[in-house]
Amino acid sequence: MGIRASKLLTHPPPPASVSCLAQELATPATSQLFAEVLETPAVQELARRLEEERVLSFTGVVAAAQPFLAVLLQEISPNRPVVVVTEGLKIQESFHQDLTTWLEFARAAEATQGAQAPPPSGGGGSGGLESAFPRPWFYPSWETLPHEDRLPHVDVISDRLATLVALRHFESGRRGPLVVTSAVALLQATFTPETLASRTRGLAPGARSDPLDLVEWLEEQGYEPEAQVTQKGEIALRGGILDVYPPTSPWPVRLEFFGDELESLRYFDPLTQISREQIGTVTLPPAGELGLLRSRLKAGGGEAPGTLLDYLPPETIWVLCEPEQLTLRMTEYEQQVPGNDPLLVSWAAFQQAGRARGMTFLSVAETTINEGLGAGEEPVVFPAFQGLDAYRPLAERAPDPQIAEAQRREFFAQIHRWLRQSYQVHVFCNNDGERQRFGEIWMDYGFGEPGRSSEPASFGVALKRSVPLTARDQNSTDQVLDAGLSTHAGTLARGFLCDTAKVVVVTDAEIFGRYRVQRPRRLKGAHAQATRSALDIDFTDLAEGDYVVHLQHGIGRYVGLKVLPTGLGTKPVEGPGAQANAGQECLVIEYAPREPAQPPPRLHVPVTEAHLVSKYVGAGKAHPPLNTLGGVRWAKAKEQAERAVRDVAGDLLAIQAARQLQAGHAFAPDTPWQREFEGSFIFEETPDQSRAIVETKLDMERPKPMDRLICGDVGFGKTEVGIRAAFKAVMDGRQVAVLVPTTVLAQQHFNTFRERMADYPIRVELLSRFRSRGAQERVVKDLAAGAVDIVIGTHRLLQADIGFKDLGLVIIDEEQRFGVMHKEKFKMLRKLVDVLTLSATPIPRTLYLALSGARDMSTIQTPPHDRLPVETIVTAYDERLIRDAIQRELNRGGQVFFLHNRVLTIESMAQKLRTLLPSARLVVGHGQMHSDELEEVMTLFVNGEADVLLSTTIIESGLDIPNANTIIIDRADRFGLSDLYQLRGRVGRYKHQAYAYLLLPRHAGLLADARKRLSAIKQYSTLGSGFKIAMRDLEIRGAGNLLGAEQSGHITAVGFDLYCQLLKQSVARLKGEPVKPRVEIEVRLDFLALHPADERSEPRSKSLSQTSSNPLSNQTPKQPAKAADIAPATAYIPFNYISDARQRIEIYRKLAQANEKDALASLEQESRDRFGPLPPPLTRLLQVAELKILASGRGITTIEVKDDKLMLTRNHDFVMIGSKFPRLTKPTPAARLKEIKKFILAL
Repeated sequence: MGIRASKLLTHPPPPASVSCLAQELATPATSQLFAEVLETPAVQELARRLEEERVLSFTGVVAAAQPFLAVLLQEISPNRPVVVVTEGLKIQESFHQDLTTWLEFARAAEATQGAQAPPPSGGGGSGGLESAFPRPWFYPSWETLPHEDRLPHVDVISDRLATLVALRHFESGRRGPLVVTSAVALLQATFTPETLASRTRGLAPGARSDPLDLVEWLEEQGYEPEAQVTQKGEIALRGGILDVYPPTSPWPVRLEFFGDELESLRYFDPLTQISREQIGTVTLPPAGELGLLRSRLKAGGGEAPGTLLDYLPPETIWVLCEPEQLTLRMTEYEQQVPGNDPLLVSWAAFQQAGRARGMTFLSVAETTINEGLGAGEEPVVFPAFQGLDAYRPLAERAPDPQIAEAQRREFFAQIHRWLRQSYQVHVFCNNDGERQRFGEIWMDYGFGEPGRSSEPASFGVALKRSVPLTARDQNSTDQVLDAGLSTHAGTLARGFLCDTAKVVVVTDAEIFGRYRVQRPRRLKGAHAQATRSALDIDFTDLAEGDYVVHLQHGIGRYVGLKVLPTGLGTKPVEGPGAQANAGQECLVIEYAPREPAQPPPRLHVPVTEAHLVSKYVGAGKAHPPLNTLGGVRWAKAKEQAERAVRDVAGDLLAIQAARQLQAGHAFAPDTPWQREFEGSFIFEETPDQSRAIVETKLDMERPKPMDRLICGDVGFGKTEVGIRAAFKAVMDGRQVAVLVPTTVLAQQHFNTFRERMADYPIRVELLSRFRSRGAQERVVKDLAAGAVDIVIGTHRLLQADIGFKDLGLVIIDEEQRFGVMHKEKFKMLRKLVDVLTLSATPIPRTLYLALSGARDMSTIQTPPHDRLPVETIVTAYDERLIRDAIQRELNRGGQVFFLHNRVLTIESMAQKLRTLLPSARLVVGHGQMHSDELEEVMTLFVNGEADVLLSTTIIESGLDIPNANTIIIDRADRFGLSDLYQLRGRVGRYKHQAYAYLLLPRHAGLLADARKRLSAIKQYSTLGSGFKIAMRDLEIRGAGNLLGAEQSGHITAVGFDLYCQLLKQSVARLKGEPVKPRVEIEVRLDFLALHPADERSEPRSKSLSQTSSNPLSNQTPKQPAKAADIAPATAYIPFNYISDARQRIEIYRKLAQANEKDALASLEQESRDRFGPLPPPLTRLLQVAELKILASGRGITTIEVKDDKLMLTRNHDFVMIGSKFPRLTKPTPAARLKEIKKFILAL
């Protein structure tokens, strides 16, 4: 029976079975909030109709309440799966976040009530709660165009497969899963349940499987073999150890086999490669989906692909949010698909199949649904929920502080009225910091203290008053409103009102008057895309042909890795294909011949000494002259550079000393407001970010001017460090100036600072050409009077008419983009006030000063959770590719930057783009536009009212638009490396896969430098590459005029890395700090081959002794030991133990850097964990390393064994043990090494 649209759902009381619904469901699984709403007539009528009908349509369901309604459906029918279909990715993610919050809310209520009631039979504990309220599943679309070969990102596949695996294991009678998907995702095919089962394998310790067979099977399922597993869908086999990263697993898994028996399973950290904890089982689903489906179709697999529908039982409830939008979106997508695509299901066919299986389709819309759409009957008005817009309208941009304060005060008064009318008000804040701030504002308005939440401390902690806000408050005895008002920690997009249940849900959007980007929907753990320290590897990433510097022998050319054989009569063996006993692996460096006609001699540096070699970066673009082995030129150049850096160090320390002597303002320690402000940050700080914040605040609290550089990659959270420093300065009564290079960035920082500080009485102002002359004059006047706390502006802030009443902190963003004159003013500022510099790609001088210890520096190298590296595509200009790239982004609801850096031709490019994509909303922006017009263009784009921004490089610095995830750069060859890096950083600032297209002119030969730049930008596509980019830019352009022409000459002579090392040592000496020179301990053992030069097969030729990197290795052949017939032994990392050259060198480097026994033990444990049981040569190498550590602590510089006699020297003087050279008596090399250790310990 249909219900007319004019009627509301206010039927007479339903049958007793329905009227008892709320009571049944409210014990103990639901909170009071759910119970009250479940008792309303509208919801009970909905429950009745769900039992009787298969197609329902409701209007008047506000978007804010739709996630709550989905959870209510699960409460009404707990054993039925609920699948929510949204229009696109953005709404899907917002819906998923709200669902997650509501399910956590229900779980917390269950925990509270469960603690007060006896546990139900047959279960209990947290595991039961998890199964009672499982997390909502997220099933996204592929995000690729139907006709292109590109495959979806592994995280998209991971989400889809995790959902399918969960649905395949759903059992009737258990709590039904909640799934959130999108319109397009429904139309895309997937595996059938049978295919997924056949492509999935479960393993547990004790299972029998040949590792090679397992690898072959995994490759068939889409896993990619790699030397080292770091990403989902990768595998690596090393002997009996198989590393695999299943797409559905939170961590990669290490499988250890003994023969073909699986001995153990354990998670490991993809960053450190070290195991975490043992696990009992692992499920290995396929690592691909679209690619495997295509391959099957091409191979004529015959079997038709499946859809999400195939995984769901007939009792499933489909919730179609805004069905008109769904239909429109699906129609658009179907039009992009070539005819008869087997991987696409039409929406009509999908609905028909669902209804044929008896599934329920519930359409919900905020306003209207066209009659007959999906339902086949008129929609019914659902009166249960209203939005809060009438009580708290939100603008896209923060209003002036006075207006914002008036609006908030009125909304708080409305909350108070609701409470007086006996409403239950539930306030959801993102975190405890915002909850505490809410309590303070509530009390400051005179409403008393909010009541306690009924949830446990982990979810709903009662608000406490933490700081008196006014003198009136300190002595007041305000009434405590215990009843009615409770607060909860949780993220919801917007609030809503349920009049019939007398329930109001309020979010921080209404409290603080702001929209915000949704938080990431999932956290992958602390390892999420974490990056290694760039400082450790900048100078050691070597490619063949690179110029390198050897500390003892000077500048040479790196030729590659070679293996010197144990027998001197045979030829060197190249690469990892050599046999395990082939000899010692070496870096080969070519030097200048002594005579022009001679071939260039080569130095073979054992990988155990690779730390002596660094990459050469000079002061200009010219190639350096190679040194000669054994020549005096290198020693002279080094000596001259050492003398020069002493002068430089003196100058640098004079600047530092002037700052130290200059009396600065010591800011007070953090206030309670500071802690609340930091607690209200909606994202989780990364460890690096937290460290940078602490270091900055400590500098501010010292009584000298701060000069700190925050170097973090684009989008890694530098701005938040600046915001917290600014807040600290204002709390201490000082003013803050934020200097940025462009008006667009100034406007964005203005919006960001103002929104972050909207909850506090802080005045933030903007000075740029976006402001009228009258507005600028007012700001300048108020700045001088001290009425403005924070001013954000371009170089306008450096002009003569700008004065401050009490300036305490200057924040400089992207300093390298300011001119020379501006930088001179910055130098003056640094002597007077605290200066904080933010930079993603430090200019060489900044980086150089930081590396040299003459400037305080914090680095942020860990990306935020869920951040993905930008996929970089270098290609020729192609209009079809441009069209596809933009269409793909628009399909997932995103926006596109198109960079065309020629104002003269930008309009003709705009016309081309409009012809290619007539439906796209395109706007044009460049620096020559009138400020009002440019501001309007940027506002349209920032607010999502334009799809494509065609602009010049005004977007380069700091612009943060999370929804823009594709950038197309025309004529990329015309940009510098740092510029390209900054431009690419405009995208990928959120959790979606981002794309950067670098377009080159067709048939144009690129200059060598441009080729290098584009190669580097593609190479450094991982997260946290800002340091590497700066160093690569340094290589391409040369270190330039860092400290004048004279210093450039010394940099050219010895290389940038060594120059910085020398400077650092000089600075330390002049500061009076101890400088520990690295002592290289020589180990020469006649029973152990540590280097190729130590082999005993025949006397060494003169040429070979010259190419040894060991100056003490040119000696007479060893005689066999007399104590026993000792077989020749070696100490190194065998190739068949670690076959990948990079990983071998990594272990050798760690071995060279290990300066204490704990580090050595840790390295031994890591090797066992990653590569399996240690082979004897590596065990002996670790024993030798331990001898070096013990000797170093006792001042020993040489350990030598010759004819069983142990000889130790300390600075060329022999060290006797018991007035003699002791003799070794043990027969085996391992036992002899233990003997030597015993003698050294006796010293």
